Amino acid sequence: MVSLTPNPSYSLAIHLELLNQAGTLANVLGAIAQVGGNLGQITLIDKTLKITRRIITVDASSQEHADEIVAAIQAIKDIKVLQVSDRTFELHKGGKISVTGSIAINSQSDLAMAYTPGVGRVCQAIAQDPENVFVYTIKGNTVAIVTDGSAVLGLGNLGPEAALPVMEGKAMLFKNFADVDAFPICLAGQDTETIIQTVKQIAPVFGGINLEDIAAPRCFEIEKRLSEELDIPVFHDDQQGTAIVTLAALVNALKIVLKQIEEIKIVINGAGAAGIAVARLLKAYGATNIWICDSQGILSTARLDLTPQKLEFAVSAQGDLAKAMEGADVFIGLSAPNVVTPLMVKSMKDQPIVFAMANPIPEIQPELVQDIVAVMATGRSDYPNQINNVLAFPGVFRGALDCRAKTITTGMCLAASGAIAALVSPSSLDKENIIPSVFDSRVAKAVSAAVEHAARLEGIATR
Repeated sequence: MVSLTPNPSYSLAIHLELLNQAGTLANVLGAIAQVGGNLGQITLIDKTLKITRRIITVDASSQEHADEIVAAIQAIKDIKVLQVSDRTFELHKGGKISVTGSIAINSQSDLAMAYTPGVGRVCQAIAQDPENVFVYTIKGNTVAIVTDGSAVLGLGNLGPEAALPVMEGKAMLFKNFADVDAFPICLAGQDTETIIQTVKQIAPVFGGINLEDIAAPRCFEIEKRLSEELDIPVFHDDQQGTAIVTLAALVNALKIVLKQIEEIKIVINGAGAAGIAVARLLKAYGATNIWICDSQGILSTARLDLTPQKLEFAVSAQGDLAKAMEGADVFIGLSAPNVVTPLMVKSMKDQPIVFAMANPIPEIQPELVQDIVAVMATGRSDYPNQINNVLAFPGVFRGALDCRAKTITTGMCLAASGAIAALVSPSSLDKENIIPSVFDSRVAKAVSAAVEHAARLEGIATR
């Protein structure tokens, strides 16, 4: 097992008191390096003739690794560890979002217009023409991020409270990348019909619904029903978002290996919301040979335990994941850590493409197959080619809101994928650069424009 790369998810701020002597700080830094910590900023807090106090930032790869780093420092003579802070937890204290007014109330006249009595005139205007709600309220730029907490970040059924930090983070990304206002809605129940009716009841406030971390197969029914029964776009990020970015990455990866999607064998491990949605979008793009595996092996027509969604991609072959990967051109992992071995990758066709997207530990660590694969991608930010949904959902909603699309179609998703893929120019395309950075300011604008254009072509836009 190759050790994971230290990353900011496990970042420590270590407050130390050291003797003010030459080499003391070097001993601390050496101890950190010895146990594989990734050194960050060093801040001098106080200094006297006898001692110095410093805060040292260190990235670890896991909680156990973080504990090992602290223990290594504590073992050094004449070093006092005054405090250890987990920077990720510190960042979340008090929550990550807030609601602020978009106008200032500085006078009686401001108050009279923004609230009573002036606001009554605006209410009447909306009552007379409901379309005015998009003009005179937050609805036209606001998305509800809805979850029941049943499938939180691949961690499982953690419930609504534990899901809230993820939904807050999602709201931040909407605002930062596409200037879309979003608010987390974490529901206490996990009954399919109750969720559908609850979202329909709150829909008047929002211009779009982003479903998040709802377990399969319920998520399929919820997304389908809401898309049919609401007149605002409904998007399940674990389905469409993952599919959009995966397709964009695959389009560019295939350019590197000079293969056509119609001619390749694609194996997807994971038959949940993401796996099925990725398969559907790849099929819509032109893929003809897709094998999906779940925990019981290949989705085979011989199996009697398949849901309707799984049966959609059942093949005549039988066997486990290793069997499925034999002769495959592409592996896409949306499943669990360490389920793929180097031998399984070697059984694939020449110039294999491997997208190991389980987080935080991928299906196979890139270091194990770096000399075997033609292109490798993960869901992690500390390896090249991060396949991250933030490349899709802000721009998708920006485009859908701007043209007041009533739904999100497959055509809009394909357009979004194409826009993302096109941002990697032919001159910069290589095995470690198949997808734009999440901080590329062009992404949301390009996706938004592509989605809006597709919506107009399909007659989905109402503005």
